[in-house]
Amino acid sequence: MEAKGNVTQFILFGLSYDQNIQIFCFILFLFCYISLILGNLIILISIHFTHLFHQPMYYFLSHLSSMDIYYTSSVTPKLIADLLTERKTISYGFCMFQLFSMHFFGCIEVFILTAMAFDRYIAICKPLYYVVIMSRKKCNLLVLAAWAGEAVHSLPQLSMTLKLPFCGPNEIDHYFCDIFPLLKIACTDTYNIGVLAVLSSGLIASGIFVILFVSYAIILWTLRTHSAEGRRKALSTCGSHFTVVILFFVPAIFSYLRPPTTYPEDKVFALFYTIIAPMFNPLIYTLRNTEMKNAMRKVWCQKIRGKEI
Repeated sequence: MEAKGNVTQFILFGLSYDQNIQIFCFILFLFCYISLILGNLIILISIHFTHLFHQPMYYFLSHLSSMDIYYTSSVTPKLIADLLTERKTISYGFCMFQLFSMHFFGCIEVFILTAMAFDRYIAICKPLYYVVIMSRKKCNLLVLAAWAGEAVHSLPQLSMTLKLPFCGPNEIDHYFCDIFPLLKIACTDTYNIGVLAVLSSGLIASGIFVILFVSYAIILWTLRTHSAEGRRKALSTCGSHFTVVILFFVPAIFSYLRPPTTYPEDKVFALFYTIIAPMFNPLIYTLRNTEMKNAMRKVWCQKIRGKEI
């Protein structure tokens, strides 16, 4: 992959210039990344080896866990490695790959969260039609639509970025390659591309967030007529979902729904939707979910007993 212009690599400023802070961040994010991988793998195995895989909510959760791993792995390993180096560089080709993979898997995650909210809406507000509406065929179609929708989002954005000439400077004030920092250093007029980036990333994130907020508001309204036990169980599940939505969407909306420029706070907000939210997903979906905890006990206790025998 050849760059248009004379820039073949970029210099990333990273999170901080202070060496002590970098060492602290290295330990912290290495722990976060290992926890994220292990937590999501445990969820994947626990769902796939129990009856939960046949339930739509957990079917979507397994896809969400997969996307968490792919999405975070497009950014975090490079960040962790750079925290140990003085000069943080990234090749043009890998920069474009990072931009594409982050938006590709990130937007799939957005659509999977939407599918999970739709599943909860049907289960609580239309329980008599749940089996028909949320059949496995239709769940597969929703996942396929998430992948197709993300391709529509990320491929044009990548195509536009590949056409940008980079003549210098080649310094990016971030810890990964993203659309706005790249627009800032391109040696051409990027106004039109910036507007398209805001429309494709910012409006999608904010629009879906509004849809999710309204759907959960309708669910809460509907729960008034349910029994106390039904309300408790539904609130526990929906509360977990909405916590994930807040952690992921609010920082993403701040980062993308605005004029295409960069701010020092961008790196802090990006940590939420690239590392922190994916890391907390396993905890949020298991600690408050009795079915998930029982499935994990069943799978992992059997494995431990099998080894002992």
